[in-house]
Amino acid sequence: MSEGIDFLSLAQQRYSVRRFTEEPVRQEDLDRILTAAIVAPTACNLQPWHVYVLQSPEAVAKLPDCTRCHFGCRTALLICQNQESSWERPYDGKRSGEVDASIVTTHMMLEAAAIGVGSTWVMHFRPEAVRECYQLPDHEEPVALLVLGYPAKDAQPSPRHSEFRPETELVTVL
Repeated sequence: MSEGIDFLSLAQQRYSVRRFTEEPVRQEDLDRILTAAIVAPTACNLQPWHVYVLQSPEAVAKLPDCTRCHFGCRTALLICQNQESSWERPYDGKRSGEVDASIVTTHMMLEAAAIGVGSTWVMHFRPEAVRECYQLPDHEEPVALLVLGYPAKDAQPSPRHSEFRPETELVTVL
């Protein structure tokens, strides 16, 4: 493995960008972000997810009908899970689709940050509006929207970005 990537620094510096420039996300940057999705691990490598790239003016114009958290982006990724093709835990029937789609979203979010593309993971959306606006097939469930763009000069992290609960509340060593 390469020693050139300082993952912890990337994870600490990345923040939810809520102000973007007008510049559209360049195709080469979008391609890298989508490659990060394709290589993301999923249960049994079943890849029970689908990403919709929302970048046409018509697709982006529908975002306000689905969420108020679009932040004027010019590109968004709609990440869906497919419960029919996800791995099923034999002990209790729990399906992996939502977790797998979340892993994919995290990979794309971090790759975006690594190449200078800002993003915000949006879960605050109306699922039925998303389903209707983007005509999702019945077997796909929207899990996340990842709004993308180049950070505006005045983009700032949320004031709570660097607030963390104590490790003793979050980690238990047994």
